[in-house]
Amino acid sequence: MRQQRSDPSPGSTSTLRTTNQQRVLDVLRGASSGAEEPSTFTQAGLARTTGLAPATISNIVRGLVAAGLVDTEAGSGRRGSAIRLARGAGLVAGVDFGHSHVAVAIGDLTGHLLAEERRSFRAGRPSSEALEMAGSMLDSMTAEHGAVRRVGMGLPAPVTDDVVRSASIFPGWEGVDARLAAEETFGVAVHVENDANLGALAEHRLGVARGLGSSVFVKISSGVGAGIVLDDQLFHGAAGTAGEIGHLTLDEQGPLCRCGSRGCLEAYTSVTTVMAMIEARLPGRDLDGVIESAREGNVAAQRVFEDAGLHLGWGLASIVNLLNPAAVVVGGDMARAGDLLLDPARIGLRRHALDSVALTPVLASELGERASLVGAVLLAAERTDLVVS
Repeated sequence: MRQQRSDPSPGSTSTLRTTNQQRVLDVLRGASSGAEEPSTFTQAGLARTTGLAPATISNIVRGLVAAGLVDTEAGSGRRGSAIRLARGAGLVAGVDFGHSHVAVAIGDLTGHLLAEERRSFRAGRPSSEALEMAGSMLDSMTAEHGAVRRVGMGLPAPVTDDVVRSASIFPGWEGVDARLAAEETFGVAVHVENDANLGALAEHRLGVARGLGSSVFVKISSGVGAGIVLDDQLFHGAAGTAGEIGHLTLDEQGPLCRCGSRGCLEAYTSVTTVMAMIEARLPGRDLDGVIESAREGNVAAQRVFEDAGLHLGWGLASIVNLLNPAAVVVGGDMARAGDLLLDPARIGLRRHALDSVALTPVLASELGERASLVGAVLLAAERTDLVVS
């Protein structure tokens, strides 16, 4: 059970001190996010970046060093010493659920992953069983690395107020308060996000979209979803379900989608669709086998990726026409096809987008299938309160 906290009154000295501490910690955490070694600042650099007075920075650093939240080169917080977020400040975890897998990682408060594991399971498994598997994986990691303070969790479905509303999109989870169920399993605070949003966060912070103020991350696996970053922030929409690009209608007379509509983008581009199309020609192959066949010159295999890519480009055109992002990043299992998928997607985009946005870069994910898991760890690190009283 979470402890109730009595917050100081707005405008009080303690509130100002807490706000200033958080400002310093956010700078250190953001600069170090996911890095192999935490980035460092001097006190003068922190003062310039935060806009706080040097004397205020000195007092804050002294307190944070004493609390074990930051390290300094000389261990004292002197003004010329290098200051960094401490690796020992605490641990967080990320959990990424797919339709037939769960991945768990543990990391420090900079978002740097220390351990991770991925397991397959039966599609449609009840949420309680899936959470139990994730809990067992996390227990094994914490036994080796130590307890976690918070968990970020990704789900492959629209999530409103921590609840999955559609059984057709993510069977086994409909109506479940995912946050409460996960907190009962993991025993710590949990933050729930759509998995594509977490992929967008990870690519924006650490991947191919790093340094871009806006980007769209499209995850194509058994389903299709997108995470949207605008002005360096995730965009959720009014109900938290922005980015459901997989259910854009391309042809209302098209194939039936699992959501119940016809002609959705997902019905043309998902792994499930590609594998169903090629099964008669290449029986028994998995996705990687089909990709290998396409690269070896198999015309049928090449054609299924070309068809999927052209339809993907059509859907992406709607996104870039509306949002004008700096780049589109394609991730998920289908991204392993690389330019077999992305070249026709770029063609499809140019055919259907306005001239002003038709050359929007379409890039392969740098983090691959790990993007949502990395994003879950980053989310947990961001949401962990580091301020000391």
